[in-house]
Amino acid sequence: MYITGYVPFGDKGLLIRVETDIRRGIPGIDISGLAEGAVKEARERVRAAFRNSGLSFPLDRILINLAPAGIKKEGAALDLPMALSVMAAAGLVPGLGALPEQLMVLGELELSGRVRPVRGVLAAVAAGLAERIRFFIVPKENEAEAAILLHPRIDRDLGDPEAPAGYSPDSHGHIHFTAVSSLDEAAHGLVLLTQTGGFPPCFHRPPAPELPLDCGDFADVRGQDRYKRALEIAAAGGHNLLVFGAPGAGKTMLARRFPSIMAELTAEEAVEVTRIHSLAGQPQSPCTLITRPPFRAPHHSASVEGLLGGGRTVRPGEISLAHLGTLFLDEAPEFRIDALQALREPLEEGVLTIVRADGPVKLPANFQLIMAANPCPCGRLGSSRWEPDPEGNAPSTGDCFCSPEEVYRYWRKFGGALLDRIEIRVPVSGSTQELYDNTGEPESSADIRRRVIRAVEIQRRRFAESGSGNGTYGIPGMIRRNARMSPTQIGRFCPCTETANQAYRKAAERLGLSGRSCHGILRTARTIADLEDKELIEADHILEAIQHRRLGEDPFDVLRL
Repeated sequence: MYITGYVPFGDKGLLIRVETDIRRGIPGIDISGLAEGAVKEARERVRAAFRNSGLSFPLDRILINLAPAGIKKEGAALDLPMALSVMAAAGLVPGLGALPEQLMVLGELELSGRVRPVRGVLAAVAAGLAERIRFFIVPKENEAEAAILLHPRIDRDLGDPEAPAGYSPDSHGHIHFTAVSSLDEAAHGLVLLTQTGGFPPCFHRPPAPELPLDCGDFADVRGQDRYKRALEIAAAGGHNLLVFGAPGAGKTMLARRFPSIMAELTAEEAVEVTRIHSLAGQPQSPCTLITRPPFRAPHHSASVEGLLGGGRTVRPGEISLAHLGTLFLDEAPEFRIDALQALREPLEEGVLTIVRADGPVKLPANFQLIMAANPCPCGRLGSSRWEPDPEGNAPSTGDCFCSPEEVYRYWRKFGGALLDRIEIRVPVSGSTQELYDNTGEPESSADIRRRVIRAVEIQRRRFAESGSGNGTYGIPGMIRRNARMSPTQIGRFCPCTETANQAYRKAAERLGLSGRSCHGILRTARTIADLEDKELIEADHILEAIQHRRLGEDPFDVLRL
């Protein structure tokens, strides 16, 4: 017999078959199957946990094999499955030799026999269910995380919405799971499994809701109406956005309020996002289902590996933790140029492929990028102290300490290829005059969010009814938002009026737009039309999309406001 374990790796992880053979010989434990440091050290943890739990450890030669043998195993999540496998092979607990092979066990052991929580439990359960595993033992502290998938699954199997999780009146295809806090509790649960065909009944609370969102409100910020409108469009359609202007203009303050206007995730999306965060070792406290789009804001000192993911054992980076949410790069030109340029392929494809010697690993990266930047290294370009030249020449550079060469060198970090993937660019003014001119009450996040939710629901229905299964440029993956439409889908879902077509063609010729830029304008116009609940894209929608696209190639655009 064998017990199934799990080790995190990539975006799905690996199921590990734990087998034990006991033979006569000098007492000791050998572990085969490319076990790394923490896995090898399990020999001593398992031995001490047996003794401190009141169990006799076999005085024979023990061989534990971790299959598949050709893949490296790291971490301590295999401690408990190895301990239970030794129990079964040694016959220490009656009936363990008849354990079902559809059993997954997760947990790290302390020397006292206590079971510690491990990362990736939600991903492990998802992988186990895909392999038709029916019985699960998880650490007590990971109970809520496992219940996210197992609680509703059992309810559907039993046809009884009041049925307790982990309990079934029979064993014909039903899912059973239990949570344990010690090695002897796990052994007791297995004895009951062999005797009754299930674990003891236990009532697990449904996953707790997320804590209330505390990121501020758009009503806190006066002025910057153009920037607020751009954020609304970006939230509705999932578009990438660049905002640039003088320090203190409100770029970061509004961007950090962006989650307050975003629509919640669907049930399937919530499980997908929570699974990735579980794999990365970032469980909620207490563990909850992540129902809101994640908002990640790494510091500009982040490494390429920190942003993209990787490591000796491939783990998700910031772009994967922002999957189905937002990656916010404040002071974007201060990031390493190789880190910025590495974002181009994930932005296009929605997935990151990390190639290692033992094969490629794919990580989900369907994220929305928001970048905030000063227009120059000193930050004074575009400040409110500057006045335009009265003779109509280029505006004065005022107190800016940067030469044009330094300004362009600073801006060149973005690169044309990355900027071409940013569909909305917004220059903001550092002038305070707008604060005094705007006497009305600013619109609240709740009002904006209602419009965003309505537009998002329109998109979800559109793509669900059409059966759209390919993303941008034919990349596989369910289309959820307008920003991910492929060229074929743009032709199908972006019907324009004749006036809108004329405005679109004229803008493409006059501005010299690339094919990607033209598609970006149509995607943005589609979102603007969705916000107004209109099927046809009209000229005003096209013109607004162009207005949000035409600036940003040149840092001196901030002087043309």
